[in-house]
Amino acid sequence: MTAQSEDTTLDPEALRERARTALLAARDRTTLLTSCVEGPELTAQHSPLMSPLVWDLAHIGNQEEQWLLRAVAGREAMRPEIDPLYDAFEHPRSERPKLPLLAPDEAREYAAEVRGRALDVLDSTPFHGTRLTEAGFAFGMIAQHEQQHDETMLITHQLRTGAPALTAPDPGPQVSVAFHGPSEVLVPGGPFTMGTSAEPWALDNERPAHPRLVPPFHIDTTPVTNGAYLRFMADGGYENSRWWTPAGWAMVRDGGLDSPLFWRREGGQWLRRHFGVTEPVPPDEPVVHVSWYEADAYARWAGRRLPSEAEWEKAARFDPASGRSMRYPWGDADPTPERANLGQRHLRPAPAGSYPAGESPLGVRQLIGDVWEWTSSDFLPYPGFAAFPYREYSEVFFGPDHKVLRGGSFAVDAVVCRGTFRNWDYPVRRQIFAGFRTARDEEDA
Repeated sequence: MTAQSEDTTLDPEALRERARTALLAARDRTTLLTSCVEGPELTAQHSPLMSPLVWDLAHIGNQEEQWLLRAVAGREAMRPEIDPLYDAFEHPRSERPKLPLLAPDEAREYAAEVRGRALDVLDSTPFHGTRLTEAGFAFGMIAQHEQQHDETMLITHQLRTGAPALTAPDPGPQVSVAFHGPSEVLVPGGPFTMGTSAEPWALDNERPAHPRLVPPFHIDTTPVTNGAYLRFMADGGYENSRWWTPAGWAMVRDGGLDSPLFWRREGGQWLRRHFGVTEPVPPDEPVVHVSWYEADAYARWAGRRLPSEAEWEKAARFDPASGRSMRYPWGDADPTPERANLGQRHLRPAPAGSYPAGESPLGVRQLIGDVWEWTSSDFLPYPGFAAFPYREYSEVFFGPDHKVLRGGSFAVDAVVCRGTFRNWDYPVRRQIFAGFRTARDEEDA
């Protein structure tokens, strides 16, 4: 899609082509993630936190059938008897291996048949008339849903043991010299527009656009690196309760934690398991696989704090020259390989300080892609929020149990990643591709 500002009406045929491209790209990725391992690996549960890969595959097809074939096109259900099996709210992940799920070949055939019919619906559906079809929203929603499950399946691949099954098509930026720019950036105080009312495929929790007043603050120029996190660990970060909330300290003690997930110490060196490969922890990459509690403890140890969600979005979208909020840190144009690390292209975070073409007008880097970034904020609705098209996407998760993450990761596709996109999870979660950056008030020394 060409660059668009928040108040631009998008051409329906351009959106139709964008939807087709997004749906096909998502299916290519789904196919890769479910064809690189044998059948038993698809039906196994590699962690009680995750579904079997074959469940995700059929769930993707079932959601597409329900929304594009039934809700948009008004067609009869193809396989109504399987709806309960692939209802994410009816069966928790830990129970899904016990269900009579479609076998891998049957799941592939079902998803492929749904996709063929859905593309016909895309060609014939006017992009107006209902909220689901306006600007192709339902098709964009389904493309985003599939890519979100692709990220979930990539997490499952990280959790599985055994030989590597995935390789990166592009090794990523080769940085011979560590980033030596300023360690933090001052974000000016004042109002800015948070959220969106115009982004055609924005999901309900991103809406509506509304003014937000944010005092001046400093924010890290790049995400916190493994090297910086190792200094926290070496200083007894996991051994001193003063840095932790009570719940975080209980997590550390009960779990015997001393490092991020997938790390281990061997022969005086910290190693990590990364998609089946054991390697030394790269000091210049953003730290990943840390919980909110770990991010918060590091920030306290460093004499700083996690940014609020509003602070993060202002750092990512606010243009001080024009005073407006942009779609992305670099402007309104869609992500490109030069601007952000997305779509499992590198299969890892890029070194801190990479992607200068993607920095914000204030000079903050890597706000989009690389690692999801924990914020200090609970997941709450914006003023004027309205659930659409179903409560279970956002509304049922609002409250203090979930913390907001922003910015996407190397595992996120561009269709699911924009300056307004909101992710959320429990503060104990470590298997997700999450890191963080820190902030401080302007008056702090």
